[in-house]
Order: sequence, then C-alpha cells, then structure tokens
Amino acid sequence: MQATRALGGSYPVPQDAEGPAPLSVHHAFVVHFRVNSDVAQGRMAGRVEHVVSGQAAHFSSLEELLAFMARVLATVPAQPRKRSRRGG
Repeated sequence: MQATRALGGSYPVPQDAEGPAPLSVHHAFVVHFRVNSDVAQGRMAGRVEHVVSGQAAHFSSLEELLAFMARVLATVPAQPRKRSRRGG
C-alpha cells in the first residue's frame, strides 16, 4: 500500500499500489458519527449519505449502516471498464 496526502489535510490516505479495482464516486459514502459513538466498542450512531445520489439515512448500529450501504449499492449500475488504447 502507498500513502498519499488527503485533500486539504495531512492524514495519509491508503492507496493500493497495484490498483486492481478503481475507486468510483458511485460507490462513495459520507459517514458522520454522533459524538457519543465508540466504534472500538461497537457502539455507533449517526448519519450516512451516498455521495452521488444524495440518499441518506440515520443509523444506530453497524448493521443498519451496512444495510443502508448495501441497499444503495444494489441500485448502482455496473460501471463499464475502460479499454486501454494501443498505438495510434
């Protein structure tokens, strides 16, 4: 894994050096945890939003968070793979 600088910040963002599966904005979510969440203890609540569609939901457990993400991702059409151009 390779680390890159986060946009506007100094925290490293892991990047797969081989890149077998590209990251897609269609699979991106923003997760906002409530201040009393304790992820290490499995206690979490907050709001999740799908970046492209704007669909959002409140959650009070990891199961609810993952269920929302699964529902949204099930509606995202498969992205066609880009072909590399050769010669020219």
